[in-house]
Amino acid sequence: MQLVIHNVSKKYNKSKYGIKDFSITIENGILGLLGPNGAGKSTLLKMIATVSKPTDGIITLNKNNIIKDANYMRKQVGFLPQDFGVYPNLNAFEFLEYMAAMKGVGGENLKMRIAQLLEGLNLIDDAKKPIGTYSGGMKQRIGIAQALLNDPKIIIFDEPTVGLDPEERVRFRNLISDLANDCIVILSSHIVSDIDTIADQVAIMKNGQLLTYGNQENVIKYVENKVYEVIIEKEQLSVFKTVHIVVSTSRKEGRLLVRYISEKPVDMSKSKQANLEDAYLYLIRTN
Repeated sequence: MQLVIHNVSKKYNKSKYGIKDFSITIENGILGLLGPNGAGKSTLLKMIATVSKPTDGIITLNKNNIIKDANYMRKQVGFLPQDFGVYPNLNAFEFLEYMAAMKGVGGENLKMRIAQLLEGLNLIDDAKKPIGTYSGGMKQRIGIAQALLNDPKIIIFDEPTVGLDPEERVRFRNLISDLANDCIVILSSHIVSDIDTIADQVAIMKNGQLLTYGNQENVIKYVENKVYEVIIEKEQLSVFKTVHIVVSTSRKEGRLLVRYISEKPVDMSKSKQANLEDAYLYLIRTN
C-alpha cells in the first residue's frame, strides 16, 4: 500500500489555510502524526478519508486519485474522527451492526467480527447495555471498533486515546501494533507518549505545514547533544524559560530539577539522552 499526498492545501479564505503545500508518502506501518491543537491534523485526516476535498493538490492511493474516485478509498478506509458520535439508545452490537450496514459490510461472519472487536476492546461484558450509559472511554472504544469493522487497509485515528485510562491506552496500542503488519495506520495526537512506543514513522506539523518526517531516530537527531538537566531555584524558572526550551520540571529537595534543550547549557548541567518529546518540543518552539 502506498498513500501519496502531493502539494495539498486546504484554503478557507484569501489569507487562511488549514493545510498549505503538504506533501508526504506513507507506506505500510504506523505513522504518528504529531502537532499542537490547531496544527491542521484533523483537516488533513478528513481529506485523506475523503470527508472533505483539498483546495489544491493530489492524494493518491496505489496511484489511484482518491479526489476523483472517493469510493476507491472509502472501500478500504476505517476512520475514527475526533468528534465521533453514537446513538445512545442502541447497544454496542446494534450500533456496530448499523455501522456495518452503512459501510456495506455484511455476510455470515459479521456477528463473529463484531464479537471479536468487542472482546479485543474489552467491551464484550457491556455489549448489551445502551451506549448512552457508557463512560467517555467506552464510547471512544466503540468508535475504534466501528473504524475496524470493514477490515480496512487504511486506518485513520484522530486523537483516539482521548478519554481512555492508562490501561485502555496500553490495550489500544497493542491492538494497533497487531493491525499494522499489512496496512497503513495513521495515528494523530498532540500527546507524544501516544506515538513514541508504536510509530514506525513520525510526522510533525504546525500551522498546516510539515516540519519533519522520518523514523524516530532521524527525528530525534534534531536535538542530539542539546538536552540537559540542571537543578535551579524555583525563583529562577521564569527567567530560565526565556533563554532555554524547558521540557519538564520536578521538585527536588525544595528546588527544581529542570530538563531543558539548549545550544549553550548552564553550569552544573548534566547531558541527557534525547527522546521524541524533546525533538517535538524543539521543532514546535523553533519553527
